Amino acid sequence: MTGYEYSRSWFDFSFANTHKIKPNHTAIYFFAIERCNRLGWKEEFGFPTDLAMEALGIKNYKTYICSLQDLVEWGFIKWIQKSKNQYTANIIALVKNNKPVIKALDKAMSSHNPKQVSSSSQGIASIEKQNNNKPINIKTLEKRLLIEVKDFEVDIDLKLSFHWAIKFQELFLKNLKDKGAPLKKIKEASFEEFVDPIREMLENDGISETHLQIAYELLHKDAFWKGIILDTYKLREKISQLIAQGKKTVEIKEMDRRVQNKIKSYD
Repeated sequence: MTGYEYSRSWFDFSFANTHKIKPNHTAIYFFAIERCNRLGWKEEFGFPTDLAMEALGIKNYKTYICSLQDLVEWGFIKWIQKSKNQYTANIIALVKNNKPVIKALDKAMSSHNPKQVSSSSQGIASIEKQNNNKPINIKTLEKRLLIEVKDFEVDIDLKLSFHWAIKFQELFLKNLKDKGAPLKKIKEASFEEFVDPIREMLENDGISETHLQIAYELLHKDAFWKGIILDTYKLREKISQLIAQGKKTVEIKEMDRRVQNKIKSYD
């Protein structure tokens, strides 16, 4: 299914179940679609609770988790692995709903004021124009500032590494800001400087998204590591220590022998 098909399926359902739907349901579902898209439409993907709540402006954890549970029960999201608390990530999947669409919404929209047809056509044209955006050659991207690169400019094979690079860059900037330290060096980091170490970890070091999430959570709260790891090169160097200190269960089969031995040495 495409993003449009997920969207259409949701609004067909919400129009037919107005007594159930709240704004939080729509916000969480569309943020899940957005995250899945940024990760290259993975079948299963991490959905960090703190990230989603911050992005959507939801302050209450109970409100968030109840709304997410509703989406699971209604068949729009599948829970692969539940988070233990609001500081860890859920693993979820978008459910492909291939049922025939409900006609009530189609009829309601088609009977709407026809004077809006012209402006709607212009809106569609602008959307189609955006779809012409294509990924930029990697050699061109490498020297650009990471902070200036847009998601659509990145080839699908690099989107996952790019996403995590952005996430860690934002965390490093926050940690520096909290300490009153200069931000210039991290803000002016290139795409290559921050994305390449992440890509190497994911493709060659046996590091998974779960491991990166463990490191992210530790760097979010541990005062010692906040002052040591301020770029993804250093993150790659110390990732085994972060995993061990995070006291998480590690899937040995996901790691190569080198990472396995590093983690054992720090247990």
